[in-house]
Amino acid sequence: MSVRQSLLAILDQGPCYGYQLRAEFDRRTGSTWPLNVGQIYNTLERLERDGLVERGDADEQGHVYWAITDAGSAEVSGWLSSPVERATGTRDELAIKLAVAATLPGVDVAAVIHTQRKASLAQLQELQRTKYAGAKPDSPEELAWTLVIDSMIFAAEAEVRWLDHTEQRLAQHPQHALELELSSERPKRGRPSRAVPV
Repeated sequence: MSVRQSLLAILDQGPCYGYQLRAEFDRRTGSTWPLNVGQIYNTLERLERDGLVERGDADEQGHVYWAITDAGSAEVSGWLSSPVERATGTRDELAIKLAVAATLPGVDVAAVIHTQRKASLAQLQELQRTKYAGAKPDSPEELAWTLVIDSMIFAAEAEVRWLDHTEQRLAQHPQHALELELSSERPKRGRPSRAVPV
């Protein structure tokens, strides 16, 4: 998730100070992705270095306001008009864990899947029971919160479906056919070649 672009988009509405930016980010994301103030200020300093925001003077309470530059507004416009690019490779810990577990001798992969499915279903049920805690139902804050929670629910449902699919795929192979012994072939130096999607 791009904290950088999100903060820029908020600043595109008007100057803010650090704690104010954090509160605005929380309002717009339903507090589902908590940011600490240190992360906000580090991001602001990088945005300033890149010419996307400018640091203003402090007010009488000591709040330093940050304002977006024309280059920052252009970056916000580009971000909002571009699709989110998903990574081509996976760094998903669960996918890697199951792929490795399926190839190790003596591992009960069905038990690994069962344990994960139980945890994934519990998370899904918790998300489905989650209620908006804000003061104003039908507010823009409630809508933003709902969009984020819906995304998390859909992701949890997809994970459960993927676990079911994985269990079915593994059931089609005898356990010994999946096990990989350590290779005696010496690996070549350098990066391995990537599989090209068809």
